[in-house]
Amino acid sequence: PLWLGVILFPYGWFQAVHSQRHGPPEVVIPLRVTGTGFGMKTKDWLSYRMHFGGRNQVINIKVNSHFLSRHFPVFTYSDQGALLEDQPFIQNDCYYHGYVEGDPESLVALSTCLGGFQGILQTNDIVYEIEPKRLSTTFEHLLFRMKSEETQLPPMKCGLSDEEIARQLKFQSGYEGWWTHHRLLELAVVVDHYRYLHHHSNTTAVQHEVFSVVNGAHKFLKSLDVDVVLMGLEVWTEKNPISIKKSGLVEAFCNWKKASFNMRLPHDVAHLFVKQGYGIDLGLSFVGTVCNYNYNCGVDSFRYGNVYSSAYTVAHEIGHNLGMLHDDKTCKCGNNQCIMYAYPTSATRFSNCSYASFMNSIASQNCLNFPSNTGKSFTLARCGNSVIEEGEECDCGALHLCMKDPCCESNCTLSPGAACASGLCCKDCQILPTGEVCRQEENECDLPEWCNGTSYHCPEDVYVQNGMPCKGGGYCYEKRCNIREEQCRNIFGKEAKSANQSCYTEINTRGDRFGNCGLMNGGYIKCSILDILCGRIQCDNVIQIPLLRDHSTVHWTHINGATCWGTDYHFGMTDPDIGDVKDGTACGPDHICVKRRCYHRAHLTFFCSPKTCNLKGVCNNRQHCHCNSEWDPPKCLKRGSGGSVDSGPPPRYKRKKMRQTTNSLILLWYLAFMMLLCCLILCFLAHKRRAKRKEPNVSPTHEYEEHNVKT
Repeated sequence: PLWLGVILFPYGWFQAVHSQRHGPPEVVIPLRVTGTGFGMKTKDWLSYRMHFGGRNQVINIKVNSHFLSRHFPVFTYSDQGALLEDQPFIQNDCYYHGYVEGDPESLVALSTCLGGFQGILQTNDIVYEIEPKRLSTTFEHLLFRMKSEETQLPPMKCGLSDEEIARQLKFQSGYEGWWTHHRLLELAVVVDHYRYLHHHSNTTAVQHEVFSVVNGAHKFLKSLDVDVVLMGLEVWTEKNPISIKKSGLVEAFCNWKKASFNMRLPHDVAHLFVKQGYGIDLGLSFVGTVCNYNYNCGVDSFRYGNVYSSAYTVAHEIGHNLGMLHDDKTCKCGNNQCIMYAYPTSATRFSNCSYASFMNSIASQNCLNFPSNTGKSFTLARCGNSVIEEGEECDCGALHLCMKDPCCESNCTLSPGAACASGLCCKDCQILPTGEVCRQEENECDLPEWCNGTSYHCPEDVYVQNGMPCKGGGYCYEKRCNIREEQCRNIFGKEAKSANQSCYTEINTRGDRFGNCGLMNGGYIKCSILDILCGRIQCDNVIQIPLLRDHSTVHWTHINGATCWGTDYHFGMTDPDIGDVKDGTACGPDHICVKRRCYHRAHLTFFCSPKTCNLKGVCNNRQHCHCNSEWDPPKCLKRGSGGSVDSGPPPRYKRKKMRQTTNSLILLWYLAFMMLLCCLILCFLAHKRRAKRKEPNVSPTHEYEEHNVKT
């Protein structure tokens, strides 16, 4: 059965927005600082110094850009009652999460979309709400201290009675799993007509309020390792399609949602934000129905609505949807009261009881494990969504992005003189010439691609055919050469190596988080003897335990004289699994691991082989030949420049350049030889002249003497 969790509050809690604020506000001026004394990584983080609570505080904040769906739809209604859908520009870089430096338990959730800071600060167990001071010319802000439970008006009692809590606990299924860490909650929000009128019929103002509230609620829920993604928004701009009277409201909203909303927008939880107050009732929701598409709903009343109280209410009601009940005296969170306390508090944390209820509720449910496939839900094509669609030459996105784009106009046409605006084969608004490499090969199992000179697109990425041998005894698979020994070294250091086969036999046949052949239906698959080498990697000769990511566990086992080291992996972890044997790893002679099974290579169907490529190339993943640089596709039979029918044309000047280089070398050798020959000839002639000069001139003397004798 389903139980309706109702938070009941006395009317006085709503009488004024400032009924939760303690005393006059402090006036603060946030000052930007460029660094901190604690060595915080400054990338993507901003730091501001403020003086409040009698001391200087440094606030570190980072954009929370992932709490809005990428293609965010806003549903409204025409004056004729027709449903309208729009995907307006959403500024998603002005919502921040962060912390107060020096306080690891602090919490910050702010918005700067409207200029200045607006949101929640919590430090030293004190909650503040900050907002810009109107008409200030010096960036002044007002900082209100929220009342604690001791200073609240008389205590309120929740409508979920102790008897109902006891009955609810009987229906909680026994927890057979274990903590599965990261979850993704997809939230849809509907805003009633009176809340829309409260914002002067301004849909943009409604959006900002919803985003600020969800940003704050998201920060509360992150302590559970739950990320909230706002999938879409509907505003009842003309009228409320259901009665918003207190009696039966949450059931009526659920029925409307089933009939009119479920098919339009994927979600794990849908909440209705209303303007109307209900006396002592602030919120209503079903308990433990987050994965039940018919009852995963709640109603939140924002009668006045400051950010903290609204975000607190939404987080509390979502807590009920996640299976949480109200805290009793045994529940602790570090404060006197926690978020799921039955009375209103200034809490920002969930208790140990809330954690336990959450774990029990979702142990056997998978709707929070993975994001919805929203590709079919958002099909609206329009200029300005950063996606080039039919009829568009380019799409530079929002107006402020188009102002910085020299190639694309805001009307999705190319700028004068531009031939392209995007793509790997586009540079300086012009298409790159044929033969320019646009994607280099990453490793020996990858192949390069080149531009064709007519398109700004780089050809689709192709790589060496799966199952082809690569260095180290492995096989190429999905562009990687995976080797068992190398995987051990990557995890445990350069001295590590693959463990004895007895480790694989003993551990991977267990079917637990340390040894298995995959996950299925919330459990672990035991490896068969044939597949033990394709389960989880087992290593030996580990010198030092590595520093791994959070929630990762290293195991050490001694089996029959063999030492076995490995890592775990389980549901809910979002980091890549470093300990599963990678596809393409060898598991025997001519055997290869594929999806935790050990297959003979013949299992991989090959229509292309090295013989197909005349032994002058390799086969790619499309079973086409990628020829060596001296041969042309498709079969590498003729001399050419290499590549494949899929890679684009490689540069044709390679062989010509090689021939030019060879000819140049021959010419240089010829010139050098001729110069040497000339030098030798000149040297010979010079030597001959010198020899003639040294020879004695005796012939005239003889003639003279002979002449004298005759006379």
